[in-house]
Amino acid sequence: MTAAIQDSATMLRRNLRRSLRYPVSAAVAIGVPLVFLLLFVFVLGDTLGAGLGGGGRGAYLDYVTPGILVLAIAGAAQGVSIAVAMDMSEGIIARFRTMAIARVSVLTGHVASAVIQTQIAIVVVLAVALALGFDPTASALDWLAAFALLIGVTFAIVWLAVALGLVSKNVETASNLPMPLLILPFLGSAFVPTDSMPTAMRWFAEYQPFTPIMETLRGLLMGTPIGSSGPLAIGWSVVIGLGSYVWAKRLYNRDPTP
Repeated sequence: MTAAIQDSATMLRRNLRRSLRYPVSAAVAIGVPLVFLLLFVFVLGDTLGAGLGGGGRGAYLDYVTPGILVLAIAGAAQGVSIAVAMDMSEGIIARFRTMAIARVSVLTGHVASAVIQTQIAIVVVLAVALALGFDPTASALDWLAAFALLIGVTFAIVWLAVALGLVSKNVETASNLPMPLLILPFLGSAFVPTDSMPTAMRWFAEYQPFTPIMETLRGLLMGTPIGSSGPLAIGWSVVIGLGSYVWAKRLYNRDPTP
């Protein structure tokens, strides 16, 4: 276990150094949610906010910020998937297989690096939202619970992205497979309440994974009712995380020979 932790720390340093060498992925992970935040608040905020009890742009900022935070997590999946696919296609994994290191450390290095970078993106987006007037009512305990939820969801999505990168035949495929994760928040309660949607779309929005996660985060930060969303959010995170970990480990441990 000690050796695995040390090897994972080494792989973490490798991935963090590579992210500094190629900062485009980190810039996109921060820039995309910020663009959506500014777009929806300043372009559509007055109109959409009027539908939230006539609160205007300020009310809509309070509503949309939790959804944007989850969107930042979903958006990080593409960069992780591409990084894993690059390792698999460039031959470095074959070199790692010959070295006396814990096999799982290669994957955990990617995961830990992505989690750290995603949390930085979340903090930046949250700081911008607060500067724009986001006014959460959360207590200190609520904030801790919210960040715990964000970290748990990040782990789940990143492990899924790792598996998608491993199953991809090339980098191009790896860049496309995670795209549904970026679309799902739009088809949930990120930008509008689900009860404003047509029946078929509302059914999908209410039962897809991101909606209970966003509603739980919204409840923790803004004091809105959480109801059954809390257990569902935790359940989805555990199922996606464990399932993706098992899938990724199986893909990585498969025989590399034809």
